[in-house]
Amino acid sequence: MKKVFYITLALLLLSQASFGQKASTFQDSAANYFDEIKAEAGRHQQLWGKDLYGPLLLVDPNTRQLFANYPDSAGILKQSGNIYTGQLPNEINIANTAIRWNGTCWAMIMLPLPASKQERISLLAHELFHVAQPSLGFLQYNTENKHLDQRNGRIYLRLELEALKKAVQSKSTSEQKIHLANALTFRKYRYMLYKDADTTENQLELNEGIAEYTGQSVSAISDEQSIASLEQSINSFYSNPTFVRSFPYQTIPAYGYLLAKVKSDWNKEITSQTNLTSYFATQLGIQLPKDIEKSVERTSDQYGGQAIISEEKAREEKTKKQVAEFKRKFIEQPHFEIGLMKMQVAFDPRNIMPLEDKGTVYPTIRVSDSWGVLTVKNGALMNPSWNKISVTPPLKIKDRAISGDGWTLELQEGYTATKDEKTGCYKLSKK
Repeated sequence: MKKVFYITLALLLLSQASFGQKASTFQDSAANYFDEIKAEAGRHQQLWGKDLYGPLLLVDPNTRQLFANYPDSAGILKQSGNIYTGQLPNEINIANTAIRWNGTCWAMIMLPLPASKQERISLLAHELFHVAQPSLGFLQYNTENKHLDQRNGRIYLRLELEALKKAVQSKSTSEQKIHLANALTFRKYRYMLYKDADTTENQLELNEGIAEYTGQSVSAISDEQSIASLEQSINSFYSNPTFVRSFPYQTIPAYGYLLAKVKSDWNKEITSQTNLTSYFATQLGIQLPKDIEKSVERTSDQYGGQAIISEEKAREEKTKKQVAEFKRKFIEQPHFEIGLMKMQVAFDPRNIMPLEDKGTVYPTIRVSDSWGVLTVKNGALMNPSWNKISVTPPLKIKDRAISGDGWTLELQEGYTATKDEKTGCYKLSKK
């Protein structure tokens, strides 16, 4: 049977803050937020040749209350003043994402929204791009880039970003081109080290990078604000536990900002088949050196290369210990395996950890499937085929409610957890 699943990339940082306003008082704010993005999307129709404004769901992650700008076909959303309110069903995961629900493709955004209007507009426009993505001819890629959790992958991504920062800050075109050439050289060297990295990075940049560039463009900030925002975004990016899914939020907005200075509508030339690295190099007039490795050795210290290498060596040693612990926890020791059939998942793309060829550990993840809902707050291992997820053994089984160390499982009728007495492992089975 063909496995059908939907991946939600949840920027859970936004959901960690408490949603302080009561629903009754928030409705006016929601209406204003909808008006804000509607106005900006209308003013920036030239960006993609269409108005990106469309169905929006603002969701309180604590109560699952919805605030929408359109009704739904099932009648869950009821008109309340100028907006629509309702309750999100438990089986639907909450995240910043595009989601098809009750026959409509929505941009879902977790509350609270950013206090800054420009950040708010950028976030909403990013998710609205994902809604419009198919109509613009873009495929929706969700590839992982496990090499960016390895020492050299991280080193040469960080060097690329440091060169990009200097390019954005440059006062002259000649200086800018030097830093751009170095940024793309670090990128090219990374691709030389890791097979297929050029393909997998490009796919994720086409998905999340172009969406983030769209959000920042629609937010209509000044040059000075753009430079400060790009610099701050790159600096804060380094604190992410892993880079494997979150790097496009930094790379494409920076390259795109620089290219827009000379070619404002460059994004309209991008398709799902575009090689973004080659495109930016050509359009920005950058020629890479013939000897990539020597160039990298010669220029890395301009961008803090020694400090970066030292930091990444220390991280690598710490990561080796963490990987060994995860192997014991989810593979070698007794664990609970749950098969996946028709799933929806929500997770934080900033903190996942590749576990060699065994899959990927998600510190926090929520999975809904035909068997029920699994909520994990202390780690789970997703296998490479995305047809099985493993957690630690159950500590408590009561009817259809099962729980373990940092996870809970709410089962639908007809499912149960069974233990293999020989191995000590549990499996989810149908009665």
